Amino acid sequence: MPEDSLDDLLKLAKEAAVEAGRAILSVYDKGAFESFTKDDDSPVTSADFLANDIITKKLQETTPHIPILSEENKNAKLKERKNWSRYWLIDPIDGTQEFIARSGDFAVNIALVEDNEPVLGVIFWPTGQTLYYATKGQGAFKECPDEHRQIRVRKLDDPEKSVVMIAISRRQSRDKIFKRLSGKRVYQTLPLGSCSLKSCFIAEGKADVFMRIGITGEWDTGASQCIVTEAGGKILAADFEPLTYNRTHSLNNPDFVVMGDQRVPWRDIVQYDEE
Repeated sequence: MPEDSLDDLLKLAKEAAVEAGRAILSVYDKGAFESFTKDDDSPVTSADFLANDIITKKLQETTPHIPILSEENKNAKLKERKNWSRYWLIDPIDGTQEFIARSGDFAVNIALVEDNEPVLGVIFWPTGQTLYYATKGQGAFKECPDEHRQIRVRKLDDPEKSVVMIAISRRQSRDKIFKRLSGKRVYQTLPLGSCSLKSCFIAEGKADVFMRIGITGEWDTGASQCIVTEAGGKILAADFEPLTYNRTHSLNNPDFVVMGDQRVPWRDIVQYDEE
């Protein structure tokens, strides 16, 4: 792959995500995995490590010159990372809690970041046999056994008044979310697991907005950001500033919001709380 075209890298990322996803699904179906607790009290399983090994090996074999950042790796310090013009950004299982709880709402995330911007995103949902993907300037797509199509965010009939569909976490307090949404709109809710699947549902028009309050990593949003953007939406920090990639010592995100139809006055709906 001498020229490292985005088309070639997309093909590689899709293959890696599906291969890892099928291995995860095999473990999930058998229920044969071990669970551990990280230093930050978040869960991780032997399936996370298995998927990470599959993805990193495949990417390193084909693109050894492109460095990798993964949630499950010991990652390089900023003094080394800041010189990377291009790197892979991976979350082997986004939604580990959902994997453990057997809700089926977990996904494999692979992004390619260039000059601090995600330019390629692949998200594979193993239990849904569904692949979401995008590259910068080429649109976002959904691929599953019975369909393969370009996807776009939902256009509300009336951006000022239509009912807004919120993708809500199965595990997070709804009160925290509704506390930060304007009471002037009518809302419906769609319970889902992983951050990336909520973002994909917004990208394909099944939901309109998702607010994440709490700690996440850049690997939780990299692939989603490319897909949502190419589908006509946006992912921004909760104060409506852009998310950043590989610019600080920490790889944690601030609270963020995923928004569909850009005609909707999201700044009036999403109430930013500095505390």
